[in-house]
Amino acid sequence: MKKLMFLALFITALCLSFTIAQAQWLDTTITVGSGPNALVWNSQNNKIYCANYNSSNVTVIDGQTNSVITTITAGSGPWALVWNSQNNKIYCTNINSDNVTVIDGQTNSVITTITTGSSPCALVWNSQNNKVYCANVNSNNVTVIDGQTDSVITTIIADSYSCALAWNSQNNKVYCANQGSDNVTVIDGQTNSVITTIIVGSGPNALVWNSQHDKVYCANYGGNNVTVIDGQTNAVITTITAGSTPFALVLNSQNNKIYCANASSNNVTVIDGQTNSVITTMTVGNSPRALVWNSQNNKVYCANWSSNNVKVIDGQTNSVITTITTGSRPYAFCWNSTQNRVYVANNNSSSVSVIRDSIISGVEEINENCKLIIDNFSLYPNPASSEIRVRCPSSVAKVKIFNVTGKMIKEADISNEYTNISLKGINQGIYFLQLNNASEMKKLVITK
Repeated sequence: MKKLMFLALFITALCLSFTIAQAQWLDTTITVGSGPNALVWNSQNNKIYCANYNSSNVTVIDGQTNSVITTITAGSGPWALVWNSQNNKIYCTNINSDNVTVIDGQTNSVITTITTGSSPCALVWNSQNNKVYCANVNSNNVTVIDGQTDSVITTIIADSYSCALAWNSQNNKVYCANQGSDNVTVIDGQTNSVITTIIVGSGPNALVWNSQHDKVYCANYGGNNVTVIDGQTNAVITTITAGSTPFALVLNSQNNKIYCANASSNNVTVIDGQTNSVITTMTVGNSPRALVWNSQNNKVYCANWSSNNVKVIDGQTNSVITTITTGSRPYAFCWNSTQNRVYVANNNSSSVSVIRDSIISGVEEINENCKLIIDNFSLYPNPASSEIRVRCPSSVAKVKIFNVTGKMIKEADISNEYTNISLKGINQGIYFLQLNNASEMKKLVITK
């Protein structure tokens, strides 16, 4: 009886260890248009939209299958994207044709094209008033678009080289960073009037709002620092020294931290959102230019432009967990929370890298005494030592084998319903088999 109880406890512990073990790997690479520059995820239809600067179009990707659904013609030089969840529309700035393409998120058809100021380069959506704000870098102003009618409400005079936007939902304010005049314009989201202009550091380049303490963080590209602004009073609270040429910001709301990617010093500054003090500085790849936070597993992803990879950072410990090789010049992110995948736009290789972040053999391992249920998929023997025979549906083209850290150690092409796969060179242990790029995996035990 004691042996049986011990065995039951061992199996339960094994299941739980699989549940919490998390893997990071490059799932697939999707070919898109030329010069992919921006990404946005539509959670309503589980689609990813990719703006392609050089080919003047937008690629639509199915978030479930990672297949390209269609390509939408936009204006010249698509540069930035935002999703309006209220009306299920995607807005795409076209920096060379001075307009915004509006895309229907259901049909993926172009609804209309809106004329803006000169060189529109940034977007933010105000969900409280259903307005889209568009910063125009060469005309030093902000176009306000009605999210219902897609008509221009007004144009707000900002300052020199308006290049970044953030919305404060608590106070219904829009912040516009003006890189050429070293300040931030604060706009009333209700009246669209300018409330004030805040002097910050040299070359403000990125903004993020911290909802926990109602603060706005502004990365100053030329000043090598971050300005902290009080969201209520619009006063500067403090200035935080960062690395060289701060380029991007992201908020980790779980641990109340702000991450700042420093493009020239190849590191990330981690800021405490409570005290506004620097917690640590982490070395990453060469020329980090984009950040995204995954709230499901509390990880921060950093795209390194010159080293063609992504560093994955643990949001709790602020340590680099792994490095994932991507395409050439990774530049922009979006996160698909439904599949828990991170998408990376590779500006110089006309592709999007999909990073898989999966709880290995998650729910299925726990259900039915840890038995994975995958229809029409079987393997034997299991445990195995030298070879396995896999039975797969006819639609399966590849089988991948991963170790418990999520690293792919073998890939086999499938041409028949039954395929023999050699285990030569694979050490004893627990592994997982994946069909094509499906979200499910089957456990394999290898004994030697």
